[in-house]
Amino acid sequence: MSQAADSRNDAPVIRPGGTIGVLGGGQLGRMLALSGRAMGYRFVTLDPTPDAPCGQVADRQIVASYDDAEAAQALAEQSDVITYEFENVDADVTRLLMAESYVPQGSRLLYTTQHRLREKRAIEAAGVQVAPYAEITSAEQLREAVERFGTPCVLKTATGGYDGKGQWVIRSLDEVEEAYDTLSKAKTELVLEQFIHFEKEISVIAARSPRGEVQAFPAAENIHVNNILHLSIVPARTSESIQQEAERLAVRIAESMDVVGLIAVEMFLTRDGQLFVNELAPRPHNSGHYTMEACATSQFEQHVRAICNLPLGSTELLTPVVMGNILGQHVEPLLDWIVRPESEQMPGVTAKVHLYGKHEAKHNRKMGHVNVLAESADAALKWIEASNIWKTNESIAD
Repeated sequence: MSQAADSRNDAPVIRPGGTIGVLGGGQLGRMLALSGRAMGYRFVTLDPTPDAPCGQVADRQIVASYDDAEAAQALAEQSDVITYEFENVDADVTRLLMAESYVPQGSRLLYTTQHRLREKRAIEAAGVQVAPYAEITSAEQLREAVERFGTPCVLKTATGGYDGKGQWVIRSLDEVEEAYDTLSKAKTELVLEQFIHFEKEISVIAARSPRGEVQAFPAAENIHVNNILHLSIVPARTSESIQQEAERLAVRIAESMDVVGLIAVEMFLTRDGQLFVNELAPRPHNSGHYTMEACATSQFEQHVRAICNLPLGSTELLTPVVMGNILGQHVEPLLDWIVRPESEQMPGVTAKVHLYGKHEAKHNRKMGHVNVLAESADAALKWIEASNIWKTNESIAD
């Protein structure tokens, strides 16, 4: 899906050969640098961990904490454009970088998406529905809201939290006091969300450039295990009209929020065909990894194109695909699979392995992913089951 919007004619074009600074040195930065280097860009990254995944493939890594003003200054001096690979960027560092360098994503989008209440209000301002919610400032207020929404419902911290952290699923009024006492220790606002009885979880990655061009990638159907993404299935196993509506909503949000670069829009699809936006992420996203082999342009190349103000690439889906996350407990089964004879592979199925260069395979830590390309999503899912790489996970829902 492509669309044009109001453009910023004063935004510079960063030509290949320029240097892209990345705040954060994890796997998203790594894949961004690998894609951008193929286009001719240089990369410098700032991350506190020596030999970070992005640092392994960048031209230089500045080893320093994210709130180190001197290190941020060095990043600014060495970069023609700066981007980030995670949302929780220090506000003071963001202001410094914007004053000293070119940060086309700006600070407003970060300010919005770092805070669940601000994010929900921005989504509503775009004319897109979210699950009913309430700001919570006391245990009494939480009890009243739980009685109004019914159980189950989900209490979340307004800031921080990912992969299920910073959340409490309240299943009865007896849990109200404990849930409030536990999450209020985070010293941030709390938000209660009515539980949406969804049929599927859908996500769409949209890109927008300063020149006003907008593109959305095909909608992915996501399956989570223990609150961590397990599989992304494309095409999503739903109607074409639902897929197109999900892409349209992502484009609307990207335009309404003046996004530059990528924004991932996670949604719930109900049995009656309604879409509720759950979360936003202003960066490349785990559920967009399938684009690396399955689309004409990957999400990482698209992000580079957007922040550098180049024309956006085609988001055409070239083949059905299932992306499977490789967590710490899956590394050994994956390595066992890699050395199997070629004759043991399924005809018509190609599996592309991406490992992130992390030094320690901890349980539930994201270590890599596999994109399984096949003539149909069902064929790719059969390969996922037959490979035994994910044998420690729950079985895949039909």
